[in-house]
Amino acid sequence: MSFLSFFRKSQNVSSIPLSGIIAPNMGRRKGLNLHELDKVIEQAFSVKNLKAVALQINSPGGSPVQSEMISKRIRDLSEKKNVPVLAFVEDVAASGGYWLACAADEIFASKASIIGSIGVVSSGFGFDRAIDKIGIDRRLYTSGENKSILDPFLPENKDDVKRLKAIQNELHNQFISFVKSRRGSKITNKDKDLFTGAFWSGEKSLDLGLIDAFGEMKFILKERFGEDIKIKEFAPKKRFFGFGNLFSGALDVLIYKVEERISFKRFGL
Repeated sequence: MSFLSFFRKSQNVSSIPLSGIIAPNMGRRKGLNLHELDKVIEQAFSVKNLKAVALQINSPGGSPVQSEMISKRIRDLSEKKNVPVLAFVEDVAASGGYWLACAADEIFASKASIIGSIGVVSSGFGFDRAIDKIGIDRRLYTSGENKSILDPFLPENKDDVKRLKAIQNELHNQFISFVKSRRGSKITNKDKDLFTGAFWSGEKSLDLGLIDAFGEMKFILKERFGEDIKIKEFAPKKRFFGFGNLFSGALDVLIYKVEERISFKRFGL
């Protein structure tokens, strides 16, 4: 080590892993949400001699509200601190996961990554015929004619579906507007499926303008900022449940992992 290099200030990049379903906290089931990530994001942008913040994304999506809130927090701090944000997609950045990626100034991925799914989805089950078959009476009392909208124990109502689709269209337009505002002229817009909820490989996504280049995080960061760049990871602390809540805590985690696995499976992962 030379005399000058000893006194040279180290250059840093903060990395934030964003892996899993985007969802508000529900008991011990912890998804990606602003409540869990706010402090982490703040710390990542508070590092001295910060050259950039890197987002490591591996998410099939989830809550549009949390996606929007996390992305806004990242953008606000990026502009306030004048620090660029780079997103590195691992297996998947789909739906809300791609919303998070668009919080970055540049998006990198693998040729085999899954990108896109710019759309909104709601799902559920209908049990009205099942309870008729086994002889169960549904007793529901409400004040307000729309209070029982989309009740799974009642026959599907066309007006309820129409109302849901109207909300979905609003959320979809918000998603599209954010993508366009962030990707701008990079989006080719030649593919009519771009905003239909379809998804593509990283290779095709580059052609569509959904990502900027291929590359792995450490390689890209060293190539851009030098071999001596220091990468500091910031992630929420893992929480452990006490012995008294061992069974219920383990059950919550198991349910979350099953839901997460199903979400990833949708993209063939």
